[in-house]
Amino acid sequence: MKYGEKEIREFDIEAEENFWPNEHDKEYTIDIELPEFMCRCPRSGYPDFATMHLSYVPDEKVIELKALKLYINSFMDRYISHENAANEIFDTLYRKLTPRRMKLVADFNPRGNVHTVITIDSETM
Repeated sequence: MKYGEKEIREFDIEAEENFWPNEHDKEYTIDIELPEFMCRCPRSGYPDFATMHLSYVPDEKVIELKALKLYINSFMDRYISHENAANEIFDTLYRKLTPRRMKLVADFNPRGNVHTVITIDSETM
């Protein structure tokens, strides 16, 4: 196993070192694009690819970017639907960050003539 694979397999998003104190009182937005998301179809095992667009207004914490990369990469060998992947990512990050606002857009690449975009927004929950 290569060191990167080991790092991804052993990564724990729940660890406190993945989140840093937000040192700013003002309201600002952090926009992050993750263009290499991959998971596997739970029925066929075929790979599914997506670009994840994460936008959040931090409150007391921000996520360390390498931690976010490792978390997103931890889905690559998981058999999980588009809907479940998007909801798990949103729910986990929302719970850990407790941001003022957060939005996740999971834009999956077309496969079999189907293009899926899943949007989850804390403003509409």
